[in-house]
Amino acid sequence: MSGNTITTPVAARTRIALNLKRLRTERGLSQESMAELADFHRTYVSQLERCVTNISIDGLERIAHALGVDVVELLAQPEEVSEARQDGK
Repeated sequence: MSGNTITTPVAARTRIALNLKRLRTERGLSQESMAELADFHRTYVSQLERCVTNISIDGLERIAHALGVDVVELLAQPEEVSEARQDGK
């Protein structure tokens, strides 16, 4: 085998959790304020960030709109996971 690192995609639920938390904290939002913006309960946002529950496409759209991003950004491969895998962590 060559020295290239092969990275496998992170599961969609984990991608959403990591991207949601990153985007929320980058914007200085608490889970409660994020939930209010998306018309969810705070515990639901917490569950999403902990991969405890699934979210619907409509819910993804609400979260994306509240964060001011496209849904695709919530599903993108998180950079920190890619970098950690390349470093062998």
